[in-house]
Amino acid sequence: MNILDKVKNYREEENRLKWEGTFADYLNIIRERPEVAQTAHSRVYNMIKSSGVEERDGQKMYKFFGQEIFGLETAIERLVEEYFHPAARRLDVRKRILLLMGPVSGGKSTIVTLLKRGLEQYSRTDEGAVYAIKGCPMHEDPLHLIPHHLRNEFFEEYGIRIEGSLSPLNTMRLEKEYDGRIENVMIERITFSEDKRVGIGTFTPSDPKSQDIADLTGSIDFSTIGEFGSESDPRAYRFDGELNKANRGMMEFQEMLKLDEKFLWNLLSLTQEGNFKAGRFALISADELIVAHTNETEYRSFISNKKNEALHSRIIVMPIPYNLKVSQEEHIYEKMIKESDMSHVHIAPHALKAAAIFSVLTRLEVPKKQGVDLIKKMRLYDGENVEGFNSVDLEELKKEFPNEGMNGIDPRYIINRISSAIIRKEIPSINALDVLRALKDGLDQHASISQEDREKYMNYIAVARREYDEIAKNEVQKAFVYSYEESAKTLMNNYLDNVEAFCNKNKIYDPLTGEEMNPDEKLMRSIEEQIGISENAKKAFREEILIRISAYARKGKRFDYNSHERLREAIQKKLFADLKDIVKITTSSKMPDESQLKKINEVVARLVDEHGYNTTSANELLQYVGSLLNR
Repeated sequence: MNILDKVKNYREEENRLKWEGTFADYLNIIRERPEVAQTAHSRVYNMIKSSGVEERDGQKMYKFFGQEIFGLETAIERLVEEYFHPAARRLDVRKRILLLMGPVSGGKSTIVTLLKRGLEQYSRTDEGAVYAIKGCPMHEDPLHLIPHHLRNEFFEEYGIRIEGSLSPLNTMRLEKEYDGRIENVMIERITFSEDKRVGIGTFTPSDPKSQDIADLTGSIDFSTIGEFGSESDPRAYRFDGELNKANRGMMEFQEMLKLDEKFLWNLLSLTQEGNFKAGRFALISADELIVAHTNETEYRSFISNKKNEALHSRIIVMPIPYNLKVSQEEHIYEKMIKESDMSHVHIAPHALKAAAIFSVLTRLEVPKKQGVDLIKKMRLYDGENVEGFNSVDLEELKKEFPNEGMNGIDPRYIINRISSAIIRKEIPSINALDVLRALKDGLDQHASISQEDREKYMNYIAVARREYDEIAKNEVQKAFVYSYEESAKTLMNNYLDNVEAFCNKNKIYDPLTGEEMNPDEKLMRSIEEQIGISENAKKAFREEILIRISAYARKGKRFDYNSHERLREAIQKKLFADLKDIVKITTSSKMPDESQLKKINEVVARLVDEHGYNTTSANELLQYVGSLLNR
């Protein structure tokens, strides 16, 4: 299907969504589908929920945010469960401004954009359908037509609560156009659109001297005063401010705390009472989610000003910190690169991981817990197994610094430096060393970094380099071992035979001679030492392996090479240790002989076919690992 066909289908879908009818017809709709009459906060919550919710390790994962927001599961869960959910239930938090507070490039704007785009799509579904009084510039809720004295009876019959009063313009239209007959008032279905200013508004601060409150609340149309005779005639008023147009949906205030006070005070009655003052009219009802975002410095300055106490009490602050998981940070960079003109560039495997390790380290606080350094903390946060620590330790670490992640290097800086590395190298391929070098060079140009932080960050680049060195050696190790999986499985089975004999105090049989032998202690220790298992801990480790094998057997599953992560790591390291001399000679030889050249070509082919490298980055990796092994 070409693009014109898709445009045609979209146009047909737009026509299908159109609906018009009388207020009496609308009442039949809400009798069958009461959810149509939901509030703005309820609509946002149901929209988020409709995409699906998963629970993973006691953490709720909202799929609505899953494709764009990475590593902020805790912050997102708190946002949904502590604000959107109770607000949807008409609890008092809906009378608060939602303020997302966090560092630059931390995801605040992305969250708001997702909510806006989500509402546009949700209003096009049956579950998220929105109906409004036809011809109303504020897309007013049709239920405002029900007189106040009948609303209790309406609730008893329909089970729907009505909040808000009919706007001045529709009050006049009801009398003049419909002769007071609410059953004849025309209702239409609307779909939210930020571009068309339907149900979604955005307000950005500008020069306080030139910015007018009319941008928020609308203004008098002086050209019509001659026709209607008075400035207080609602027909002479343009209800085209952002608060008017955002009615029924959401209103975004960008950098809200930079706004002049006259704009902020307008929000007091809107949040608490659900209405605002415009021109020479009575208070105008509005049902909208107000969401703002700012950085921590602006927020601290705002709350320190005593004049802001009234507004401060009407704000719910949701901290949006930086992501603290290396694997999720990689996803952030991948997304940013995909959206840029750099998507054609080959970025070698683990290049983004090296950058992610550096950026996450700059955001972490040094742990107080004994036996945990910054690297172990980073790995625990990323869900890796760290010997001697468990989920309880992880929760303790998270509680040490509740505001962790509000400082450090932002993703945009990393992407800027990756761009610099690409331009400088002048070939469409970069590796981890290119990225780390670019990060290091960029620290001197980063105006907001203090000398103390610069020295600390230089150390983190060195740490990221050491982490990458291990990854690089491991990558080459895998590629160098011929029939790697088979070799690993053979070695593991040999190890398991010896472990079983050791734990059961049995002998093992030589498969060639058939004679009985004691378990091969030298073999077992040569593998266990690869992952730091001490002499004192070897018995417990072997028994743990045996217990794992028994557990698998009870469940009818086969214990294999991938069943125990630490044992797999030990096997890999043992194989590589045995091959290290071969690797060293092959990768570092300036004039490789025919057999060495064949081996190098095999390894390069395996790195390209199985590990995601291209020919350039694979050869660069081999050269680098060769230099590491020769040091």
